[in-house]
Amino acid sequence: MATWMIASFGTDEVKAQYCDELVMGQLLASYCLTEPGSGSDAASLKTKAVLEGDEYVISGSKMFISGAGETDLLVVMARTGEDGPKGISAFVIDANAAGIEYGKAEEKMGWNAQPTRLISFDGVRIPKQNLLGQEGEGFKFAMMGLDGGRINIATCSIGTAQQALNTAKEYMRERKQFGKPLAAFQALQFKLADMNTELVAARQMVRLAAFKLDEKNPERTTYCAMAKRYATDVGFKVCDDALQLHGGYGYIKEYPLERHFRDVRVHQILEGTNEIMRLIIGRRILAEGSQEIL
Repeated sequence: MATWMIASFGTDEVKAQYCDELVMGQLLASYCLTEPGSGSDAASLKTKAVLEGDEYVISGSKMFISGAGETDLLVVMARTGEDGPKGISAFVIDANAAGIEYGKAEEKMGWNAQPTRLISFDGVRIPKQNLLGQEGEGFKFAMMGLDGGRINIATCSIGTAQQALNTAKEYMRERKQFGKPLAAFQALQFKLADMNTELVAARQMVRLAAFKLDEKNPERTTYCAMAKRYATDVGFKVCDDALQLHGGYGYIKEYPLERHFRDVRVHQILEGTNEIMRLIIGRRILAEGSQEIL
């Protein structure tokens, strides 16, 4: 998301400075939108950017930032104007710039392979050229980036659920109860059938949304929201069912199901909660003059 924003809306100087190394993975970037007081209501963010001569001065804080403290660049949404979305701009900031402080790594239920931290900006000075696009366009860029981000999170859910399903299938073949393998019990076969059917449907929905996004379809945001909502709910349910099929073994760390279960849960929160996805979908369906969502 961050690399896409820099490559799409950065100045020539910023793109020349960072994009090659970002694309190669030699530099990593964090996307900084959420704040302690603005999660789902991202347009109410308080972090400020004030233009002083040829520099912007950034002050405020960001919360729950993935990779914070380990990445090289920050793409930060900050307020340059009026309240609401039209007063928000986007900036590229060196993650090691003077005035930046990182909080402790949050102790999370899952996703422990990467740090999540609060970031504080205390009079951080950046060149004027580090503005992405024009002042007031930052929220629009942030929302456009979230379309792709929601596809990414949906895909993470599908991958995790597929592995959980594969693990459960092998376990059912090997584990015996009442003199026969679990795979011989029709009730458990039905459970596996439902898991697989829902997972295939979720995968196809994500592919459709990705196609709409690539084609710049006018309804792409709605499709991405639908795919994210459905795939992450299905992903969690499949992992939950796979753990249940393992019985007590699924709950202990010797088996991988407990980690799949912990890691997949946050997907229903990331890139906009699934309640917000429903809000996006419902409003678009009811909007005057909206195209039919098929």
